[in-house]
Amino acid sequence: MFPEIRLRRLRRTEGLRQMVGQPLPGPEKFIWPVFLREGQGVDEPISAMTGQSRMSADVLLQRLEPVVKSGVGGVLLFGLTDPSKKDADGSEAFSEKGAVQQAIPLIKKAFPQLTVFTDVCLCAYTDHGHCGPLHSAGEVDNDFTLSLLQKVALSHAAAGADGVAPSAMMDGQVRAIREALDDAQFIDTLLMSYSTKFVSSLYGPFREAEQSAPGKGDRQGYQLPCNNSRQALRESKLDESEGADILMVKPALMYLDILYQLRQATDLPVAAYNVSGEYSMFVAQAERGWGDLRSMVRESTAAMQRAGADIFISYWANHYDLFFS
Repeated sequence: MFPEIRLRRLRRTEGLRQMVGQPLPGPEKFIWPVFLREGQGVDEPISAMTGQSRMSADVLLQRLEPVVKSGVGGVLLFGLTDPSKKDADGSEAFSEKGAVQQAIPLIKKAFPQLTVFTDVCLCAYTDHGHCGPLHSAGEVDNDFTLSLLQKVALSHAAAGADGVAPSAMMDGQVRAIREALDDAQFIDTLLMSYSTKFVSSLYGPFREAEQSAPGKGDRQGYQLPCNNSRQALRESKLDESEGADILMVKPALMYLDILYQLRQATDLPVAAYNVSGEYSMFVAQAERGWGDLRSMVRESTAAMQRAGADIFISYWANHYDLFFS
């Protein structure tokens, strides 16, 4: 007891604080989410996400060079298509000429050590903005959507993706995609599931970037409610049983309790998606002089690490040296 025990002794110098503390995750633990457009020379800054852009594959290759040099472990590719190509079923999502399908082999050739994941969803390709085709009642047709997600995943695997990441939150999507991959002999393709993905007010900047906001209604019928932790964990457990290799909690910072509980419940790697709204909030706060951005990034990353994250899907990844070195 005090005065014999003085805990401040262990916090007295920076050297001691570093020695007894947990180091922040290295760059190899980070995945950078990027937005891909078709074409050449495309570089469109995203107004809601300072420091991020929509890019064509040639521009992305240039941007990836310093990111890979910093040691960042992977990228997560999101594709966009021209609005004129969108349809009710999102069929451009599995086009061999799509932005993602064309970029994958270029990335793997230029940076063979970089792990390439792809988002598997339809919302950026449907003319209504939902994650699957709608049936007559106006709701997403779960089972028909599964067959389309299989096509998307297969097109990404065929292009050379190391892993696919289904985000549509359809019942049975992990099993359907795993079976399709295995039947097509893509047995080594990883499946990183958005296994616990919540309806969230923090996706706004992403939807601007991806041009994927629903035209009517919302996604409460298939994404998770914020006030049901048991259902959230059940989703991840089901995805594990269906063959997921990596589980995910999205968003991360608002759901650290779920992240912690999932870490205790599984032996699979767990990814934390530090989403666009979390990113943009910190940037906006720093721009107004209300906080130091580097300190906020480091503190929030430590929180995700303490909660049990193994992998960090983060828009800070393309500036890893600035925030973590």
